[in-house]
Amino acid sequence: MTTDREALPELPNPLGLDGIEYIEYATLRPQALGQVLETMGFAPVARHRSREVTLYRQGGMNLVLNSHPDDARASATEGGHPVLSAVALRVRDARLAHARCVELGAWETTAHAQAMELNIPGIQGPGGAHFYFVDRYKDFSIYDIDFLPIPTVDARPPAVAGTDWFGVVQYIGLGRSAEWSAFYERLFGFTDIPDEQRYGVMPAGKLMQSPCGRFKWQLVEPASPDADDNRERLQRMGIGAPDVQDAVAALRARGVHFVDSGQLHPDDRGALTVTQLGSVAFELVHQ
Repeated sequence: MTTDREALPELPNPLGLDGIEYIEYATLRPQALGQVLETMGFAPVARHRSREVTLYRQGGMNLVLNSHPDDARASATEGGHPVLSAVALRVRDARLAHARCVELGAWETTAHAQAMELNIPGIQGPGGAHFYFVDRYKDFSIYDIDFLPIPTVDARPPAVAGTDWFGVVQYIGLGRSAEWSAFYERLFGFTDIPDEQRYGVMPAGKLMQSPCGRFKWQLVEPASPDADDNRERLQRMGIGAPDVQDAVAALRARGVHFVDSGQLHPDDRGALTVTQLGSVAFELVHQ
């Protein structure tokens, strides 16, 4: 038995994290973004019953395209560019995960579920983005309730070149690495990856490992105090590939263009796609 004066040991995986359930884009241009996603290998497989939301999928990666007017307002503030608006995390118990994060100081999201819709608990993230907690992802998923399958479409399209989620890149304010690192460590159980252990072709930033070992989080500060853009936001998603060169070749055959310059070009470690629609880019990383 413990007393009030005894501190309980910190759990290595306090929320029971088990990977990424989905990543969400909010956009005022769903058709244009849908074309970009399909070029990257994602296929539309289901539509929300009551909202302007489409589920895209390839392999084990779920990507939600949200163009519902109330949810896509963030896109309007960015000149109409799509924004990464949410990351849904698989957890052992969604309600307990949410309660723990709020108890530790996180700000909860405003629920907007309608009748007969799931109310997925969540907390606020950087730049107006949200983190959601999902515990229905095995035999019975959240999509079985809120989405209708698109007829004649393969609900489980294979991933291009065996790709899967690698993680998320978040832009943060100057000098804020320690603060954000503590946020992810305290709430979710992330741990720092040594600076000398690098992934991909992008050298900047602080990298963190999820406690489940299934994805990573990268924090990137502005390059200098005089940088024009110091906003904090989710910037892009990382996609892991067992063979980066094979993945690059397969995606190029689908029409994807990659950054290739004197400072950055595709190699065995990773590659970065050319930004489309003003904000949409994908980073391939050897995994």
